[in-house]
Amino acid sequence: MKTKTEKGRVRICFLFLHPSLSKSLFLSHPPPPAAALNPSLTALNLSPSPRRNAVQSSAAAAPLLSSPRRTTPHRTHSFSSSRFSAYTPHTATEVIKADGGDVTSGGSNSVDRKMEITITQPDDFHLHLRDGALLEAVTPHSAKHFQRAIIMPNLKPPITTTSSAISYRESILKAVPKTSNFTPLMTLYLTDVTTPHEIQLAKKSGVVYGVKLYPAGATTNSQDGVTDLFGNCYSVLEEMVEQGLPLLVHGEVTNQEVDIFDREKVFIETVLEPLIQKLPQLKVVMEHITTMDAVKFVESCKEGYVAATVTPQHILLNRNALFQGGLQPHNYCLPVLKREIHRQAIVSAITSGNKRFFLGTDSAPHDRRKKECACGCAGIYNSPVALSLYAKVFEEAGALDKLEAFTSFNGPDFYGIPRNKSKIKLRKSPWRVPECLSFPFGDIIPMFAGETLEWEALLI
Repeated sequence: MKTKTEKGRVRICFLFLHPSLSKSLFLSHPPPPAAALNPSLTALNLSPSPRRNAVQSSAAAAPLLSSPRRTTPHRTHSFSSSRFSAYTPHTATEVIKADGGDVTSGGSNSVDRKMEITITQPDDFHLHLRDGALLEAVTPHSAKHFQRAIIMPNLKPPITTTSSAISYRESILKAVPKTSNFTPLMTLYLTDVTTPHEIQLAKKSGVVYGVKLYPAGATTNSQDGVTDLFGNCYSVLEEMVEQGLPLLVHGEVTNQEVDIFDREKVFIETVLEPLIQKLPQLKVVMEHITTMDAVKFVESCKEGYVAATVTPQHILLNRNALFQGGLQPHNYCLPVLKREIHRQAIVSAITSGNKRFFLGTDSAPHDRRKKECACGCAGIYNSPVALSLYAKVFEEAGALDKLEAFTSFNGPDFYGIPRNKSKIKLRKSPWRVPECLSFPFGDIIPMFAGETLEWEALLI
């Protein structure tokens, strides 16, 4: 192998000599794609640092240039590299305009590649801010990167009326830093006793932008949710069509006889498909989709009436991430992570440029003690890292030119609200995610705690 004088081949051979790689990989020539090395892992290569944590689920290859380090349960992840050219020397700077403008580069004698992308400031179309001290703690993280956010109503008690939505909005605005123009877009929590009149009040308020459907018992604080959508809520749905308010759906059945990994698929078949047939003019957002079944369903519907939000976790992690190195409570969310084939299908959908898919983090903070316990809460806190992770996925897919539409255009267009005018810069500059975020009430563990991410977001 040393006799190969072509620069790229010498470098690849060096990587194959890393002790974490198997002998079978050493003998492969040319190198296989990452998916062939370990199709069960995600396509994310987080950091060029030799100290990056890697956990192997089998005898498959570890990430490039990784070495073991001491890990704690809340930050154990598994990644595989999607390319072997990540460390090729190149020019010092490269600036890409998301609108298709010129690409400029310059400099020499450097192995660092610095990319900057300027895009319209994104909105988060699925966000949990909680209330009380937790609300005050996490709101600045979302306000730092996003201009607007659709706020989830599953508090205790839930936000079931327009008056409570207005009150909750005021509490959020008090927690927004004075330097931010962050705007919460409120939602109502649909129940079996919600009335058409309440829908009229919501629309008239000018601050409510959707109605959230939680099947009773499906997720955190959903015990007051709907038990019979067609039997108890049909007149409300008809009024939503009249008022132009979207139905925001947590798409899982709660029948305990249905396998938890199949509940989204069954919900589509038994609830969503009949709903669209009965009320084709109802606008529906299928929240935090997790399966190729959801992708196919959304793509099959009439554009402008059915759309989907996509989270960072469901495009970066598969269900292996729940168990590698021990039970990982900070990778537990609902809908639960699915197989690798589903993750890949969602990545393909959002990086294709399809207008039906847009950003919704489903960032869901919990006190660490409520995650690391005998019966831990579902939810991943990703607000501080979300834009960094979306950028990584689009870069790996060779689709950075489509990132802005996903983060900043598709959502506002679907909801019928103006696109933001402010800009944000995404710069390829490594930074380390804190191990934990400490507050007087306790700690919150962010997604990919302790890991090094390649992209950072900066307001202009």
